[in-house]
Amino acid sequence: MSRNVYLVTGGAGFIGSNYIHFLFERYENVKVVNLDKLTYAGNIENLRDIEENENYIFIKGDICDSEIVRKIFQEHKPDYLINFAAESHVDRSIGNPEDFIRTDMYGVYVLLEASKKFGIKRFIQISTDEVYGSIDKGSFTEESPLMPSNPYSASKSGGDRLAYSYFATYNMPIIITRASNNYGPYQYPEKLIPLFVTNALEDEQLPLYGDGKNIRDWLYVKDHCIAIEFVLHHGKTGEVYNIAGGSEKENIQITRFILELLDKPESLIRYVDDRIGHDRRYSLDSSKLHHLGWQQEHSFDVAMRETVQWYVDHQDWWKPLKSGEYLEFYKKHYPEGMSLT
Repeated sequence: MSRNVYLVTGGAGFIGSNYIHFLFERYENVKVVNLDKLTYAGNIENLRDIEENENYIFIKGDICDSEIVRKIFQEHKPDYLINFAAESHVDRSIGNPEDFIRTDMYGVYVLLEASKKFGIKRFIQISTDEVYGSIDKGSFTEESPLMPSNPYSASKSGGDRLAYSYFATYNMPIIITRASNNYGPYQYPEKLIPLFVTNALEDEQLPLYGDGKNIRDWLYVKDHCIAIEFVLHHGKTGEVYNIAGGSEKENIQITRFILELLDKPESLIRYVDDRIGHDRRYSLDSSKLHHLGWQQEHSFDVAMRETVQWYVDHQDWWKPLKSGEYLEFYKKHYPEGMSLT
């Protein structure tokens, strides 16, 4: 039986590393090439347990580097390309939009050009629900207009539409996914859930934006990985698929749940000034994907308990991250409080 070759870009990051673990758990006959620049959020420790696997190849490099991308296509001849590589933190995009535009748009262009030249069976562009902007009532469908409200979501919207243009213009096998907020193991502790869990474990304050009533739909990262693989094999090229968690929660609800699980007092909550362009509510309608046959496998309560326990059990993973460059960034940009999604 022939072996499928996956090129996973940004595979040392949160969702990418979970996806690579998922591939090796699901398939015996698979080869994975992981191209990652190893920025602050790309952590080689996320994949330490599989680095000796002969079917796993790690390449440190930037998706904006066309020469590296070309060599990968020539040498490894990937069947599938899953593009997780992105600058993905809203607060950082407000302070430095250039990196986001370069990676999230120009980097996508480089990958698309290489895929067009050398051929690919499927190109999955991982987008985000944030490209739709905020919604007060109801849920966004795949046909909803894109209304990004910060440089991060605007750059992801640009990469999203650029990928689609290569389907429309060159008939390339492009599929785009837009998922809601992910949570789970290996998430860099600047995002809401890992930041609040790790802060609570260290009895530090939990900085909550505004009134804490911003609403996000939460998707367990393992369900996201299953959905991506499902779309890869069952989705229609040229289509967009929303991937929703079906668990809309106010940020204050998430905060209290974490404190309850860790038996920590609510006095650790610290309300801080809301950030610029903070969308009030995200909500996705993923009925299109459900009609195709995908179903979520994990309930929010169970998956959240597993996630919190993972950070409790892996303090040697996250404690080194909450020092050095991480703290320097926040001291510089957010002297009144740390950040969250």
